[in-house]
Amino acid sequence: MKDESIQYSLRNIRHRKTRSFLTVFSILIGIATIFIFVSFGFGLYKYIDTLSSSSSANKLIIQSKGGFGGLDESFELDDNDLEVVNRAAGVMDATGLYVKSAEVEFNNERIYASLLAFDPKKPLMIEVSNIEIFQGRELSSGDNGKVVLGYNYQLPEKIFKKAVQLNDNIEIQGKKLKVIGFYNSVGNPSDDAQVYIINNYIDTLYPGENSYSWIIAEADLKEIAKAKENIEKGLRKSRNLEEGKEDFYVQSFEDMIESYASALDIVIAFVILIALISVLVSAINTANTMITSVIERYKEIGVLKAIGARNSEILKIFLFESAFLGFIAGCLGVLVGFIGTYIGGKILLSVGFGFLQPYYNFWLFFGCIIFATLTGAISGVLPAIRASKINPVDALRYE
Repeated sequence: MKDESIQYSLRNIRHRKTRSFLTVFSILIGIATIFIFVSFGFGLYKYIDTLSSSSSANKLIIQSKGGFGGLDESFELDDNDLEVVNRAAGVMDATGLYVKSAEVEFNNERIYASLLAFDPKKPLMIEVSNIEIFQGRELSSGDNGKVVLGYNYQLPEKIFKKAVQLNDNIEIQGKKLKVIGFYNSVGNPSDDAQVYIINNYIDTLYPGENSYSWIIAEADLKEIAKAKENIEKGLRKSRNLEEGKEDFYVQSFEDMIESYASALDIVIAFVILIALISVLVSAINTANTMITSVIERYKEIGVLKAIGARNSEILKIFLFESAFLGFIAGCLGVLVGFIGTYIGGKILLSVGFGFLQPYYNFWLFFGCIIFATLTGAISGVLPAIRASKINPVDALRYE
């Protein structure tokens, strides 16, 4: 386009400020929505990638088909099952884990939290959780009557009004336990409110308890599929179950990651589809704006043609106007989306959802702006073609 054509287009946009603003605003909302959900989606994918490359990647989890986390009381895993898992070819180590709902009391305040009991000599559960000690120390063998707490217990007004300190006594299931450590933040409130004890102390808090909620096995990463198959065969034989009628399932960490990623793909795709519908509505609004602009400038277009403007120049003028509105909407939409995700990320972090953070890259910014520009340009194609085909004689007579 010639400089005078660009200046002419920009003057027309400024002259119709209200209409231009409404057109930009309609596209802006759709672009901001896409930016927000895609950036948070990227953040979740990044979190999943972090987990898949962690020390959890070579772990296998055995649990009930009937209840989440082994909480189904009709299904039990015992020492015999643990022995079967340990004997399975490809398994390097295995340990049982108890998962219970616990009554926790501190300073006359009472809550219910998830309790995890594990063998400190085989801390496979800690590796799966990918957590480290923030303050104090880890549990060790013989730590009966001692407990390590999740991150949020040391924060006032988070779980209890008063923060729990190292060496404080906290009551769990009516028994007093000494706090010897706090784990680092996992990134969500339920995990950061868990309590951890050693396996040997579970019978004190839950008399008669002798069945595991989970069994966690460690295998060579290269042989993990074979180890999984061997565990399934061994448990079927031990429990006298036919193939396909198991009351348990063995899941690798990779399987869990894939299932989460697949669910995330569906959610993100659905949300982006809604955002794209919003952009489509915006595109229709832009097309309507450009058609109205053509009608209002009918005589003006006739004058331009009468003084020598070619059809291609008229076409370019209107295409430039619609594309420029889309470009401005894209830039503002990205800005609004960035501010929204930044603030949203800080809020989520403050309420304990640290794993849910936005992730930005160049292509997200660039892609949204280009998409908005193309949306504007495509919306203006038909009005631009209509404007370029106007007969100058008819246009000059138009009232």
